[in-house]
Amino acid sequence: MKNIKALFKFILLSMLLIACENDGGDSKLAFDTGAVPNIQKTQTSDSFINLVELNNDQTIKLELNIDIALGAIEAMDIVGFYTDATTTYKAILKTDQTTFPFTLSLTAEDLINAFPNLSSRDDFKIGDKLIISANVKLKDGRIYKIYDDNGEPNFSQDVANANQYSVGQTYLVSCPSDLAGIYDVVSTGETTDPFVAPSKVSATNFPYTVTITDTGGGNYTMSDAFGGLYLYWYDIYGITTPYEGKFTDVCGTLSGKFEEPFGTQVTLTGTVNSDGTLSIHWINEYDDYANAVYTKRP
Repeated sequence: MKNIKALFKFILLSMLLIACENDGGDSKLAFDTGAVPNIQKTQTSDSFINLVELNNDQTIKLELNIDIALGAIEAMDIVGFYTDATTTYKAILKTDQTTFPFTLSLTAEDLINAFPNLSSRDDFKIGDKLIISANVKLKDGRIYKIYDDNGEPNFSQDVANANQYSVGQTYLVSCPSDLAGIYDVVSTGETTDPFVAPSKVSATNFPYTVTITDTGGGNYTMSDAFGGLYLYWYDIYGITTPYEGKFTDVCGTLSGKFEEPFGTQVTLTGTVNSDGTLSIHWINEYDDYANAVYTKRP
């Protein structure tokens, strides 16, 4: 049943991609003409906005290398979007940049001066988010906004998934995080799939090993998002290899969303416990779920 739904989703996605290729929208035109910036965090700068350093009046430095990834770009305005608990604010961080590549450095004070909701370091809160991107001007005079004025992506999935370049960078206001490592995982959960053998439907204290990899800025990938349960339940559908997931750690609160093999969204929540273990709950849109405890190996 689930593999049929996955096939249907693949067909539907293919139709949507074909439609996007012909919709004439700004994002598609920008991709066709090669109006694509490449915005990367430098290796020596902060990868997130460190709340501990802010509270201790220490210097924070966000540094980005900005270049042209593709095409006839004449100039860029570098734009920022700062999202707090209720609102997204837009600011122009640099106007009419015509020399590439160049390096943009931002301090806490630069952000305070740029955004109307920030009047001091006390206004930075856990979970706030900063996106830095660009409006690009082509040599023929056309202008494309990589993100719209509300901070929403204005580009196709092809651009979002490109490995050669990045059209924007995200910084979370968070605390230092060090969760990478190999974990022994024990999961208790249940599948709603009627074709799974009755003896497997409920899994109790299911053991597995998961590697968590740090991708920067409090973001992590998991070698198997389901602690082995998808392999246990869904071998009947040909699921025989681990399936990666991702999550973000914001000062000990874990959250993530990602797609599972059958095409639904998985929502992950969790906490970093005082003893260093992780408590993680995940649920997909079929209502399959599990609660797991992750214990890091020395």
